[in-house]
Amino acid sequence: VQLQAFGGGLVQAGGSLRLSCAYSIHTSGSYAMGWFRQAPGKEREFVAGISWRFANTYYADSVKGRFTISRDNSKNTVYLQLSNLEPEDTAVYYCAANSGSYSRRPIDYDYWGQGTLVTVSS
Repeated sequence: VQLQAFGGGLVQAGGSLRLSCAYSIHTSGSYAMGWFRQAPGKEREFVAGISWRFANTYYADSVKGRFTISRDNSKNTVYLQLSNLEPEDTAVYYCAANSGSYSRRPIDYDYWGQGTLVTVSS
């Protein structure tokens, strides 16, 4: 499994970005997908997740109502729409694949992309 995240950049507070994560997965597998972020000096934290079969979505409280996760299995891509961004959202954002069920714990994810930096200026 390979994942590649892109779409980060510099944006002013209140602005928006859309992150994309292209993945290649064995056809026999099914994976829940997640987005995590890590700010300097902080631990990696869960941002949003989406299940494989029914595309159920899950969000961290800090981003609920501002971020939207979605997936297009036909394009092998998962998206994270970031809206109403705040300086506290500044971090490297990672996408990850979990061969098990949905989880908020980074340790449960089997594969990780390289990360894309989001910087929100005040």
